[in-house]
Order: sequence, then C-alpha cells, then structure tokens
Amino acid sequence: MAKINENYLKLPGSYLFSTIAKKVSEFQEANPDREIIRMGIGDVTRPLVPAVIEAMHKAVDEMGTPEGFHGYGPEQGYDFLRNKIVEHDYAELGIEPDEIFVSDGAKSDCGNIGDIFGADNKVAVCDPVYPVYVDTNAMAGRAGDFDGERWSNLYYMPCTAENGFMPELPKEKVDMIYLCFPNNPTGETLTKDQLKLWVDYARENGSVILYDSAYEAFITEEDVPHSIYEVEGAKEVAIEFRSFSKTAGFTGTRCAYTVVPKALKIGGTGLNGLWNRRQCTKFNGVPYVIQKAAEAVYSDEGQKQIRANIEYYLGNAGIIRTALEKAGLEVYGGVNSPYVWAKAPNGMKSWDLFDKLLNEAGVVTTPGSGFGPSGEGYIRFTAFSTKENTEKAMEKITAIL
Repeated sequence: MAKINENYLKLPGSYLFSTIAKKVSEFQEANPDREIIRMGIGDVTRPLVPAVIEAMHKAVDEMGTPEGFHGYGPEQGYDFLRNKIVEHDYAELGIEPDEIFVSDGAKSDCGNIGDIFGADNKVAVCDPVYPVYVDTNAMAGRAGDFDGERWSNLYYMPCTAENGFMPELPKEKVDMIYLCFPNNPTGETLTKDQLKLWVDYARENGSVILYDSAYEAFITEEDVPHSIYEVEGAKEVAIEFRSFSKTAGFTGTRCAYTVVPKALKIGGTGLNGLWNRRQCTKFNGVPYVIQKAAEAVYSDEGQKQIRANIEYYLGNAGIIRTALEKAGLEVYGGVNSPYVWAKAPNGMKSWDLFDKLLNEAGVVTTPGSGFGPSGEGYIRFTAFSTKENTEKAMEKITAIL
C-alpha cells in the first residue's frame, strides 16, 4: 500500500494567501456591486517595461527560425543572463557566473533549497516570517509538530516593535537561518554592521544563512546592504535569493536567481555542486524568451524604466504610511520596501482588522498573524496597487478607523 508524506498532514489549514483569496471570493459573491481594492498579496500592477517587451518580441521571432530556435536550455541559466547578473549586481563582490542559478522564482528556490539539507537540521526563522520558509521545512519534516501557533522544532526569532523588528542572535546553536531583508512582512532592514553579526555567528557555529534579498531594489538608505556578500566572509556561509518579480514586474513572467558560492561547504562538501545536481535533476531551466527579457532589465533603458516603476511603488508606500499615521496607527516599513506594517488600533486582532477593512472599506490586506505569532495585532499593506487605488483605499480606511 502506498504511503503519503505525513508531514503534509501536520500543516494547518491552507496557505495564508489561499485563505485570503477564499475570504475575498466569498465577499465578492455576497457583494457583487462592491469595489475591491487589493493591497494584500504582493503582486505588481504596472506592466512590463518597453525594453523587456522589445526583447521578448525579438526572442519570440528568433524562436520561429531554424537558426534562432532554442530547445532545452542549460538548467543553470544561459550564460548571457548569468554574466549580466554578475556584471550588474556582483562585479565588486567576487561572485562568478557559475555561482548564479537562474530559476522560475525566488519562492520556488526558497522552498526547494531544503532538498540539499538533512532533515535533522535545526532551523531558525524570524517571527513574523514569510510562510514559505516555515511551510516547506514542515513538509520536509524539520519543523516538528504544530500546536496551533508554533512548530515544536523551529527556533523562532521574534521581531517586534520592542526590538526594532531586528531578530536577536539565537541563544542556542542552529543550523539553517532564514533572513529576509528588506523584510517581508515588516518592511524593516538591517545595516551592514547588524548583518555582519549574523555572518560571524554562522561562521562560528557552522550554520548556513538563507538570505532572501528579493526586495533589494527598493532600498533607498545608504547603510542598508543590497547583498549579504557585502559582508566579509559571507560567501563561506550564505546562499542568496534574488527575484525579477518585484524588481521588474515579472510576477507573471517568472524569473529569479539564486547565488550559491563555491566557497560554501559543509563538512568539505560544496553546496554549489549539490544545488547544481538538484537543479539538473528536478528543473529544466527558464525559457529562452524569458531569460532574454530578464537580460534586457540590465540595459541602460531597462534600468531607467524599471527604476521609474520602483519609485512609483515607493511613492505609494509613502501615501500609505502618511495616511495610516494620520489615522493614529503605529506604522513601520515602506521606506526601503514596498511593504507597510501597521499595528491594529485598540488592541484588535489581525484577522478582525482584516475583516473590518474588507467588509467596511472593500480593501484587501494581509493579517499579521498569518506570518507567525509575533505578527498578531498587525496588518500588512502592499504598495503594488495603482496610485489612484492607493489613495482611494487610504481615504476609505481613514474614514472608518
């Protein structure tokens, strides 16, 4: 008789954003004439920039010719894109093209990276945290059992207003450490000196840092590192995830990359080779057309165009921050990030505020408790809506708070 992976049976309910989608769908069915403004899931609204579209058209035309047709590509990504990534993002950090692995999304890689780690590793996560880090480790059997609030075998690092939303170094030895900065969901950041403490901890304890840098393009302040490899020694202890989704509007186009330095080893075994083996076995690569589109992001015109979109979203974040602060809420993030993290008024629970904003204002947000125990009492807003809808949503919300 076939057996299932019983770790899946330990997972609570459904994935956070699936639960939100269900609630919104039920609201729409009950209120078909009500306008809905979505500020929950971090999906972009501005179209792909002209430089990207032009490159995609050219690549499609190539695919229609015998000379330009591309079938299976390299699982690691085409050299033209890997070289551009290194040239633009890592030229001064010592990262080489064969340490770059192009993929279909940072979410996929953040979950799949666990394939190369043993099931008995102790995992540390920030709290609140992007659910993928937790759920995929639960699926792999590393998280233990869920008691309705916490997993028994995860090490939670509370990020609260009291500690400036900065996780503290673990008081016990942990093996895998998930860090995301600029942070999802709080929108807060680490300075280079603060990040160095984590690199030093990992080097001292033989730990590996899984560093999600998907929102680095939104950084506006000078002392905030864009890459963990800006810290000396990080190549020996860290894997970095980057994404074109929020940077260049590729949420539906799907392209990202993961950096696995050759200097990163566990017991003499290089993780670069293990990840390469995993990808060659389980992944067939990102389509040629998509990779040509991603390459265009690094052109002069591409950089100007995506920068304009990023500034547009950061403008929305400023609108959200200002409106919520005027409404008397404690507000965080939104300066180096497209996410704004707000404390619910009058001790309200996260889901209660979510329901209030949906039912009374028609605005979809994300309840903070969905990101972990320390997220209770908070709500997350994304700046990825249109400016018009952002302003409209804030008018509606401030009217009911």
